Amino acid sequence: MIDVNQLRKGTTFTEDGELFKVLNYSHNKSGRGNATVRVQVRNLRSGATFEKTYSSGNRVEDVRLDNTEVEFLYDDGEFLTFMDTETYEQPQMRRDVFGDDVYYLQENMKLKLSSYNSEIIDYELPTSVEQKVVESEMAIAGDTANNPTKKVTTETGLEVRVPMFVNVGDTIRIKTEDGSYMTRV
Repeated sequence: MIDVNQLRKGTTFTEDGELFKVLNYSHNKSGRGNATVRVQVRNLRSGATFEKTYSSGNRVEDVRLDNTEVEFLYDDGEFLTFMDTETYEQPQMRRDVFGDDVYYLQENMKLKLSSYNSEIIDYELPTSVEQKVVESEMAIAGDTANNPTKKVTTETGLEVRVPMFVNVGDTIRIKTEDGSYMTRV
């Protein structure tokens, strides 16, 4: 059991039989009375995101997750198939668990899967990925004021805003945290 004052971003805990991961944390102390802890959490089984408020001093059950490094193999439309790099087992996750993050996945890409009691519940992408540009908007001549950008589509279908000098066939590095352009490789 841990005190709710120890909850921080990324902490995983269980309450009422459900697994939650803390996305945001704020501690509020008014002039009188107890402090309140407000956390934005994601239910790791259903994917729902919501806020929970606790009084200072409340306790929740801390959870330890098993992390496994895996390699992405393929997407069959409904499930994503990975391979454990140590045991060569091939765990699968439903595609909808990844949401839009599925566009960062490329064959043979390494990432981490987190499991609790042999149930895969979460994933961790690398901080950046490199992808090839396959489609691009046309750059408009003379449009150089105010740091102009254009939209490109990568080989996995990800749409990214990039500087005007990026062309079809270029490889770009993308930050997985927010999907922003980092550099041309």
